[in-house]
Amino acid sequence: MSNIPLPAAPGAKEHVSLALVNSAVHLPGDKLADDLRSPEQATAWLIARGLVPEDTALLSYCQSQLTGLRRELRTVFQAQVDGERPDSVALDAINRALTRAPSARLLRHTPSQGFHRVMEDPVTQLVEHAMAIIAEDAADLLSGEDAGRLTRCGAAPCDRFLIRTHARRHWCSTRCGDRVRAARAYARKQEKRQEGVAAE
Repeated sequence: MSNIPLPAAPGAKEHVSLALVNSAVHLPGDKLADDLRSPEQATAWLIARGLVPEDTALLSYCQSQLTGLRRELRTVFQAQVDGERPDSVALDAINRALTRAPSARLLRHTPSQGFHRVMEDPVTQLVEHAMAIIAEDAADLLSGEDAGRLTRCGAAPCDRFLIRTHARRHWCSTRCGDRVRAARAYARKQEKRQEGVAAE
């Protein structure tokens, strides 16, 4: 697979939680593509989705919190796909993210604006707020009508999740689908070749 980024999996544009889960993907050749592998990349990921202001600069601790939420969401999404009971630790982590969003707008005063209300925005609160939005989206996805259409890409080693747009859709991208079809065609060719050798 080339270094060209994969297009968003079906449903990832509508569900930021799905986009977060898919921000790390296993690729052929035992490679891992991770959009959150540094604080700078995690910051860019959040900014691109409008979850933090453009002048935000995440710390390693914040990046770690975000990748931790990604891990817990992946665990719960996989349980949904497999029809299993979700891990309680992962579920608790998602619920903690839901409740951490700062909600109090503080009263401030400046000569130019007079009294006004603002959200305090230390970086940790910005990340907690972003994580709450992501967790809220995950809760809506897992408890809504799209939950039954959530699946995992069928083109190993790709492990991205997607929302099936139709019953026969099993791949997160055309690229993954092409790879599976090419592998099947190659296997059929090899099988015919083996049959020909056996007939001789």
